Amino acid sequence: MADATRGLRFASLFSGCGGFDLGFVQAGFKCAAAFDIDPLAVQVYNKNVHPSAVLCDLSDSGVSLQALSDVDVLLAGPPCQGFSTAGKRSLDDPRNKLLLLAGRIAGKVRPAVFVAENVTGVTAGEHGKYWKSLRRTLRSSGYKTTDIRVEATRSGLAQTRTRVFMLAWKNGRDITVELPFAPGRVLRDALAGMDGAPNHTVRPLARGSDLARIAKCIKPGQKLCNVRGGPNAVHTWDIPDVFGRVTEAEHRLLETLLRLRRRQRIREYGDADPVTGSAIVRACGPSTLRLLDALIGKGYVRRIHRRYDLTHTFNGKFRRLRWDRPSPTVDTRFGDPRYFLHPDEVRGFTVREAARIQGFPDTFVFCGTERDQYRLVGNAVPPPLARGMAEFVRQALLF
Repeated sequence: MADATRGLRFASLFSGCGGFDLGFVQAGFKCAAAFDIDPLAVQVYNKNVHPSAVLCDLSDSGVSLQALSDVDVLLAGPPCQGFSTAGKRSLDDPRNKLLLLAGRIAGKVRPAVFVAENVTGVTAGEHGKYWKSLRRTLRSSGYKTTDIRVEATRSGLAQTRTRVFMLAWKNGRDITVELPFAPGRVLRDALAGMDGAPNHTVRPLARGSDLARIAKCIKPGQKLCNVRGGPNAVHTWDIPDVFGRVTEAEHRLLETLLRLRRRQRIREYGDADPVTGSAIVRACGPSTLRLLDALIGKGYVRRIHRRYDLTHTFNGKFRRLRWDRPSPTVDTRFGDPRYFLHPDEVRGFTVREAARIQGFPDTFVFCGTERDQYRLVGNAVPPPLARGMAEFVRQALLF
């Protein structure tokens, strides 16, 4: 049981700029200590959350954990890059082991509650061994544990972010996890009234640049994508001013190749494969090989051994978001217009717009280069999501 006279106290491992922690502060918890290896993250944390963050490499065995000895809740948001499906997802990424380090620290300082957060990929495939090992460590230390999958749109956010938490507690209670619910919002709600907000430097794409030409061809809800059909996919051959003109016959061949590469599979993984010349000839006629050579010269098609494939096979760039829908996950690339475009302006998103979508208040000010600021925002746990977790922990496990 927590001591109500002194207030609930928490500490944070791998705190980043403090999104996870801010949610707990907003729910009435007091910050006792926070640790991170990134100097800028520590600076931003101390400026906005609480002046208790310490620059620290927690993997150093000589680190003192004295500040954690009397906390009710220990938070851990270790790096997700090794688990994320948006990255290389390396099983042996040394950062993956920091998840296990967090569990060992919890076993040493024994808070009443321990909460770890990561991307959903942490539980999938071979990578799931780290999550399972964390669970074993905590249970061997006397904790009960449960996994919680949280959708950001159920925490009042205008974002389709999904995260997984491991909740561990040592009071022996049997609990049913019911986090507070708030209806999700859309982008228009999150970005209303931006004038004068900090970290809101609008940078239109240079007029006449290739990036601007591409952006002007992408409508809300669309993306630049050669590997899908339908009204939401704009193909490179539909933007001749940037990628080069094609004839009607070449256009038909490209559309045929787009379909064939998904139908005639040679691998058991992925969603498309290069196509044989004979298959293309059967579909398009005997003049096909001459057209393929022309398209190779124009950079639209590439030859892979004796097969042919499209040159640009990314699933989507220059995604123009819609005012009436939530945003996709805000990641560290969110400010790059090559990935995400403002709903109706020829530009990407500002740092403040990304922070708004993440649920940071405008009083939370980011510093460093803009690239650093996007990184801090994208790596953070959305504060409203964290606050919901904090309120549940307080009510179900600490009183």
